[in-house]
Amino acid sequence: MPKKCAILQSSYIPWKGYFDLVNLVDEFIFYDIVQYTRRDWRNRNKIKTPRGAEWLTIPVRSKGNYFAKIDEIEIEDPKWGASHWGAICTNYASAKHFKDYKERFESCYLHTPEVRLSLVNQKFIHLICDILRIQTRITNASDYRDEGERNWRLLSLCKQTGAEIYYSGPAAKSYLDVDLFRREGVEVVWIDYSDYPEYNQLFPPFDHHVTVLDLIFNEGPDAQRYMKSFQHCPTR
Repeated sequence: MPKKCAILQSSYIPWKGYFDLVNLVDEFIFYDIVQYTRRDWRNRNKIKTPRGAEWLTIPVRSKGNYFAKIDEIEIEDPKWGASHWGAICTNYASAKHFKDYKERFESCYLHTPEVRLSLVNQKFIHLICDILRIQTRITNASDYRDEGERNWRLLSLCKQTGAEIYYSGPAAKSYLDVDLFRREGVEVVWIDYSDYPEYNQLFPPFDHHVTVLDLIFNEGPDAQRYMKSFQHCPTR
């Protein structure tokens, strides 16, 4: 079977689609060697509340440092974890499976010594993969040679891992040179994030675009039933 890989920046407690991408490949590479983008998913995500979806944002030191890489960004306020955990407890305490996972997430939020955003994101992503029983090999772009610019950089990572298939989200269609990948022997597969099934979510109306913690706390062991990767969702 040809090896499949995906390459994506780490994000803070990402939505379920992020984990579908991880689950569909043999190797997932954190692409945190690229420039940090402000007001993006790198340091924030949404939770459901009685007032609607609300942001949880990790405060970072990025002002004036516009060319810093993601793996260089540091967290500004060491108390962010306690604040976020308090918000999660307030809004998810009544979720059916919150108590099943409370101890593991509480430990992550209250006992995480890392000051770099990338390491914090990766710690949560590894924990969530374990809960969802995703066994994909996860590495960092810094583990490989950094070659070329943009498309060549991604292509080089694919070739260094021995991947023949590159999985990507649809947002990359605006810049990814599919013909270049094919000429170099790497097929591009686009992930379809449409038509997710709804689950038992608190505080209607339903919102798909919130952190995957929402799915885990509400559906627990049945979370896989609401993730498309377990039913294979790529389109070519």
